[in-house]
Amino acid sequence: MYYRELFLLLFLILQWAALVGQEAWGGSVPVSPTVLSEKKLLPGPEQKVDISVILSVSLTSPLSLLLDLLPPGVCNLLNPAAIYANNEISLGDVEIYGFDYDYTLAQYSNLLHSMIFNTARDILIEQFKYPEGLGKYDYIPGFAIRGLHYDVQKSLLMKIDAFHYVQLGTAYRGLKPVPDEEVIELYGGTQHIPLYQMSDFYGKGPSLKQFMDIFSLPEMTLLSSVIDYFITHGIEFDQVHLYKDISDAIRDVHVKGVMYKWIEKDLEQYILHGDEIYAVLNRLVNHKKKLFLITNSPFSFVDKGMKHMVGKNWRDLFDMVIVQADKPNFFTDRRKPFRKLDDKGSLQWDKINQLEKGKIYKEGNLFDFLRLTGWRGSKVLYFGDHLYSDLADLMLRHGWRTGAIVPELETEIRIINTEQYMHSLTWQQALTGLLERMQMYQDAESKQVLLEWMKERQEIRSLTKNLFNPQFGSIFRTFHNPTYFSRRLVRFSDIYMASISCLLNYDVNFTFYPRRTPLQHEAPLWMDQLCTAQC
Repeated sequence: MYYRELFLLLFLILQWAALVGQEAWGGSVPVSPTVLSEKKLLPGPEQKVDISVILSVSLTSPLSLLLDLLPPGVCNLLNPAAIYANNEISLGDVEIYGFDYDYTLAQYSNLLHSMIFNTARDILIEQFKYPEGLGKYDYIPGFAIRGLHYDVQKSLLMKIDAFHYVQLGTAYRGLKPVPDEEVIELYGGTQHIPLYQMSDFYGKGPSLKQFMDIFSLPEMTLLSSVIDYFITHGIEFDQVHLYKDISDAIRDVHVKGVMYKWIEKDLEQYILHGDEIYAVLNRLVNHKKKLFLITNSPFSFVDKGMKHMVGKNWRDLFDMVIVQADKPNFFTDRRKPFRKLDDKGSLQWDKINQLEKGKIYKEGNLFDFLRLTGWRGSKVLYFGDHLYSDLADLMLRHGWRTGAIVPELETEIRIINTEQYMHSLTWQQALTGLLERMQMYQDAESKQVLLEWMKERQEIRSLTKNLFNPQFGSIFRTFHNPTYFSRRLVRFSDIYMASISCLLNYDVNFTFYPRRTPLQHEAPLWMDQLCTAQC
C-alpha cells in the first residue's frame, strides 16, 4: 500500500501541469512553469501551492504534501542485517562454503585505522626522512570512503561513477576540495576520464589507483595529509615518488607484521562479533556443508584470531585452511605449489598430492585446488571483502558463486531509513520530474522558475550526499548514478551483506531473488522508484 501511495504521489507531481491546464483553464497541456507559478500551483523554493483543483484540499506546500503522505513505516523499509541479491542463488544448491579471513570472518574496530595511519606516518618521517611536521597530523575518521580513485599525476582523490565521470564536489587535493572548474580543466574540459586511464581488472591503471579494501582508508587519509602539509608549507614534491613512498610505508605495516602484533596483543579490543562467527560456521557444519578458508594472512595470526572467535578447536570446522595464499595471484598463477604446515606453523618439505581435512597449507594456486578437491562451479560459495582480490576471478573465470562483505552497508542503510533522507529524496525526485516535464518552455519567466527549481534540486542533492560523508557521499552512488565501486559490486558478487552474521537470518536452503531492476524505458511501470537511493 505504501509503495502505491508513493508512486501515485510522484505521478501526481509529474502530471500537475496537464491536470491544471485541463481543469482550471481548459487549455492545452502542459502549461508553462510561468503560468503555474503565477497561479500558485507549482512552487519556487519557498512558495505555497493551491492544489484544490486537483485534490480538493486547502493551500499547502507540495513538499508538505509529499511528506504528509509518507507513512512512518516507509522510513524503515531496509533491513541493515539483510542479504541483498544481484543474482538469483539458492543456498540449497551450495555444498561448499569458502571464506576470506580479514574483514570477512574477522571484523576489526576502527581503532585499527588510527594505528595503521600513525605507524605509516612515523615510517615516512623516520625512514623516508619526510618533514617532522607531519607528526602533527592524526587520522581523520570518516574523511575517506572505500572505492575512491587517486590520480597520481594530478594528486587528486575523487569519486567516479559507473560511466567514468568524476562526481563534481568530490575531488580533493590534500584535505581541501578542488573547485569543479579546475577539475574539468584538468581533464581537458570534461568530467569524463577515458577508459585507458581507468583502473585495470585489479584496480590499478597507468595513472589511476582505485582503493578497494577497508585497509586502504588510513592510506587515503595519510596520502591526503602529506599532500596537505606540502601544499600548506609551499614545498614542491614529486607526485609519483610521494605516492610510492606512502604505499610502501603502508605496505610495511602489513608485511613486517606490525599490524598483526597489535591485534594479537589485544584481540578483545580489535576483533568484533566473534560469537556470531562461531554461530554461522557451526550452523553450516551441522547442515553437512563443507568449509574452507583462503587468506593472505599468516597462520599464527589467523590461528590466534580464530581461537578467540570460535574456540581452540576451530580447525575441526574446516575441511581445509590455506594461508599466505597471495591472492589475487592465487586465482590466476599456476606456478606456486601448495606447502604443508605443521601444527606449530613450520613448513614441511613433502610434495602435496591431496588436501587433507584439518591440515594447514601455504601458498598454492586455485588450479591445483580444483584438481585436488573437485569443488567446481555453482556448488561453491566464497565470501570476501575485496571485490578484485577475492571475488572477480572466482565469478568470471571459474563459475563459483560469490558473496561480498560490505561493512559500510549497515551504516548506509540506517541513513537511508531516516526521515531526513526519505524526505529529501522524495522531494528531489519530484523536482527532477517537474524539470523534465517543463523544460520545453523557454520564455524568460519560465526560465527563471526552472532555474530556481534546478538550484533547489542541486542543494537537495548536496544535502543528501552529505548525510553519508561530507567529502565523498555514499560508496554506492554518485548523485544519481551508481559509483564505479557499485558497478564492480554488481558484476563480481551474487549476493552482498554487511557481515557474515547476516547468514543467521536465513534458512540454509533459502533462495535469494534479486529485484527486477527497471531499465529506463520500463521505469514508469515501477512503483518503487521513489525508494531508489540517491546521494
